[in-house]
Amino acid sequence: MSRVITLREALGEAMSEEMRRDENVLLMGEEVAEYNGAYKVSKGMLDEFGAKRVIDTPIAELGFAGIGVGAAMNGLRPIVEFMTWNFAVLAFDQIVNNAAKTLSQSAGDFKCPIVFRGPSGSAGQLAQQHSQTFESWLANCPGLKVISCIDPYDAKGLLKSAIRDDDPVCVMESEILYGLKGEVPEEEYLVPIGKAAVRREGTDVTIVSYNKMIEVAKDAAVELQKEGISAEVIDLRTIRPLDIETIVTSVKKTNRLVVVDESWPFAGVSSEVAYTIQRFAFDYLDAPVIRVNAQDTNLPYAKPLVDAWLPDVSKVVKAVKEVAYVGA
Repeated sequence: MSRVITLREALGEAMSEEMRRDENVLLMGEEVAEYNGAYKVSKGMLDEFGAKRVIDTPIAELGFAGIGVGAAMNGLRPIVEFMTWNFAVLAFDQIVNNAAKTLSQSAGDFKCPIVFRGPSGSAGQLAQQHSQTFESWLANCPGLKVISCIDPYDAKGLLKSAIRDDDPVCVMESEILYGLKGEVPEEEYLVPIGKAAVRREGTDVTIVSYNKMIEVAKDAAVELQKEGISAEVIDLRTIRPLDIETIVTSVKKTNRLVVVDESWPFAGVSSEVAYTIQRFAFDYLDAPVIRVNAQDTNLPYAKPLVDAWLPDVSKVVKAVKEVAYVGA
C-alpha cells in the first residue's frame, strides 16, 4: 500500500528502516541529532536510536568523514551526512583517497561500506561557494558509486540499496526539493543501483537528465507536446555506474538526444552521456547531440543572474527544436 510523502520523509524512512534492520548502521553529521537534521531528514531518529547511533559532529568534514571511513573498515556501516556537498570538498581526501581506494589498496582484505549523502547543486541565491554540483567529480573516481535522484520512491529505495552495498556510495540530493511529494509504498522494497528510469515515453527526441533538472526536463516535454514534439525523458538516477543500455535503446528509437545537466559544461556528466551515444549509437543519430548546461562561470548572487545561469524549460525547448528539425 502506498502513501504520499516528501523526499525528506522518504530518505528518513530509508535510514531508519536500515538502522532497525542492522545494528551496525549509524548516522553521523552536523546537526543530525539534536536539531533533527539541517533539513529535518533525520527527524526523530535520535529519540529512537540514541546518541551512540545518531551522532552530532563538529564542523569538521574532513575529520568526521575520516572517522566514518575508519568505522566502515572495522565492520560498521556509517551514513555520513554533509549539510551540503559544497562543504564536502574539505573531505574529498577521505572520500577519494581512502574510502574509494580501500578495497584495492588492501588487496581485498578491507571493504568500506559507507554512504556519504547530502544536497548538491544550486538552491537559489546562495552564491558560488554553496551552489556546485559534484556528481561528475565523484563519478570520475574508480571505487565510488554515485546516486543522484530526487523522486521520493526511487530515492528511498536507492538509499536503502546504498546502505547495504559493500562499496562507498555518494548520494546526491536537492536542498530545494526535500519537500517534493510522491507515492512511496509502506512495505519493504529496494531500487537497484545503476539503472535509469524512463519518466515519460516519446518518439521524437530523448531528453536525459538527473536530480532536480529532471523536473525541468519533464516540464519541457509537456511544452513540446503542445507543439507536436514527443519527448522521451530518462532519469539517470545513478551516475556511476551509468545505465548506458537504457539511453542507447531510447536513442535508437528517437534518433535525437538532448542532455540537461545543471553542472558546468566542461568534462561533466553530459559530456560522458554524449560520448557514450556517439560510441554506441552513432549510426542512429539524425542530429548532433546537444547539451543544456549551467553557464561556464561561477554562480552569481543576483536572482536575475541565477535564473540566467541555470538550465530552464525555455532553454531545453530551444535545444530540442534545434535537433528536432535536423534531418526532418
